[in-house]
Parts: sequence; structure tokens; C-alpha cells
Amino acid sequence: MKFISIPFFSLNILCVCNRTYAQKALPIAEVVTAGTPTSLRGLSVVNDNVAWVSGSNGTAGKTTNGGKNWKWFTVKGFEKRDFRDIEAFDATTAVIVAVAEPAYILKTNDGGETWKVVYENKTKGMFLDAMEFWNEQAGIVVGDPINGKFFITRSFDGGSTWQDIPFDNRPRADSGEACFAASGTNVRALDRDEAVFVSGGKRSRVFIRNKTFELPIIQGTETEGANSISVYDHDKRNGGKKMIVVGGDFNADTLDKKNCFFTDDAGKTWIAPKIPPHGYRSCVEYLSKKIILTCGLNGIDYSIDGGKTFTWISKEGFHVCRIAKYGTSIFLAGNNGKVGRLVWSDR
Repeated sequence: MKFISIPFFSLNILCVCNRTYAQKALPIAEVVTAGTPTSLRGLSVVNDNVAWVSGSNGTAGKTTNGGKNWKWFTVKGFEKRDFRDIEAFDATTAVIVAVAEPAYILKTNDGGETWKVVYENKTKGMFLDAMEFWNEQAGIVVGDPINGKFFITRSFDGGSTWQDIPFDNRPRADSGEACFAASGTNVRALDRDEAVFVSGGKRSRVFIRNKTFELPIIQGTETEGANSISVYDHDKRNGGKKMIVVGGDFNADTLDKKNCFFTDDAGKTWIAPKIPPHGYRSCVEYLSKKIILTCGLNGIDYSIDGGKTFTWISKEGFHVCRIAKYGTSIFLAGNNGKVGRLVWSDR
């Protein structure tokens, strides 16, 4: 299979590799807000104060004081749409993705008070799954296959305009293979000018540069496969050697069989944890080289040894977890407008 390399010229990636966390202490998931009638799957943490979320019922929200207070928005004209992913650049600027047909991408420049449609696609079968930005200018959105090929569109101006990759240059999908819009994290920056994404369903693979690799994760039905990928060394040229993938079967949220694999050689070999996450997981995030966080419907798991073993630290369900681009704060988001934040304890 041929997969076009996705060049973004010389871009600056935010490095998270110097963040450190106590390896012996286990964090606690502290719920900071809940009760808003929305399922939150989009999450973007700008810094230790500013974080944005997005979800169903046309909802977006933000905090500017580290999660103490939240302001909620219902996007006019999109009250019944599901915003599965969001990318925020500061307290005033953010981009959201409305997943299904017709597909929309919207942007705010006034803190969420108004939103402008910056992309519309009425093609039959459109379903946008996830969005990733390398910096404040260059971004990518990946969608489910259209006519047998994964949909990809790109932006070079902070999400204000988007250009679709030509159909002939898009990666080919197998029958029954698609992407999960579970947490906006099935596509990630690979290095300074390329992306990597994972698929699921009847076939589950990882697409890396001009190569594809079969994933040993559980697959074969529409509810199984990879949901999320995280890259540790994505800031380096030719990065992506250390990655981790999670998923499972979202119809069997306690099943921990073949739900997580990591690689230290850019996808050539995939290793299963000795103690895997304790169920289906929709999102995974490197906090440092050794420390990994993953969450799903039945709780949160935490690894301090690079994914070899996971500890079930909470049975509080969340869809997505993200670390701050500029800072050390980690937020989570899930059903019923629930947003959590990790805090550390000596327990």
C-alpha cells in the first residue's frame, strides 16, 4: 500500500519530553465540573489555566483558571451537532469539528461567543474523526473512508481555511476499516512535518509515513480496534520510534484482551503490556518517556514503566485525556459534561 507523506515544511513541535512526574506517587482524578447535558470527546489543554472541551448538542466549553470555573457555549445553528474534537490556541481562539454528514469545521476568534464555518463538505458518507495541529498554523483532519480511501484535509493558516488531499493520494482503506471518533486522538504529529493515524473495525492498522503496519490489537468487528495513538518523541526529525496504541471493544468495556500495544522501533514490532489497561480505552497520552495515562468507559489506567504495566487508578469513566501544550496540567472529559483533572497524592 502506498500512503502519501504529509509534508508541512519546517514546523515547530511543542516538546513534552522534559516534563517530569513523581514515578512512585499515583495521581487522583478530581472531577472539577459535571452536569452539562453533553458527551464531551474533544479536549484541548493550552496551558495550566486555559482548556477547552467540545461535545454533543452543539456544545463547547472553556476554563481560564485551571478548571475552577467553566463557561459553556451552544453554537448557534449547530444545536444538534456533535463536536468530536477541538483544537485551542489560547483563551480566544479555537477550532471545532462537527463529525457527520454534512461535515463542518468551525473557528472562533472571540473566546467562543461566535463561531464561523471555515469548512463544509456535503459528500455522502462524510464523517470527520480527529484533528491535530503541529503548531498554531499547520493542522490536519482525518475522516472515515470515502469510496475506499481515508479522507484527509489540511490547514496552513490556523484552521481558517482547509485544503483536501487529492483523492488519488489518500491512503486506501480495507473493507470494514474506518477510524473511531472516540477522543480526537487517532491522528497525531509524528515529527516536524508528518502525521500518523490508526484505524479500527474489521481491520486495525497504523499508517506511518509511506508504510502501514498491522496492529495486533483486537479487531474483526465494527466495535473493535484501535481508538487512540500517542507519540512520545514526535518533536524530533524522523521521530515516532516510541508510540502506544489503545482500544478494545467499546461494546465490552471491561474486556482487557489485546487492548493495548506499544512500539520502540517506529511500528516494526508491537509489544503487549504484562499488565494491560483494565478494559476498553478510548484515549492514551504520554506524560513523559515512562509515564502514560489512558482512559475509557470504566476508568483510568496509569503506567510508570513505559507501558509495560498499568495500574487502575480510578473507575471514573472518561472519553479523553490530554496534557497541556505549555505546562504540566492534565485534564480529562467524558459524559454528562464531566471534566476531571489529575492531582497527585502520596497515598
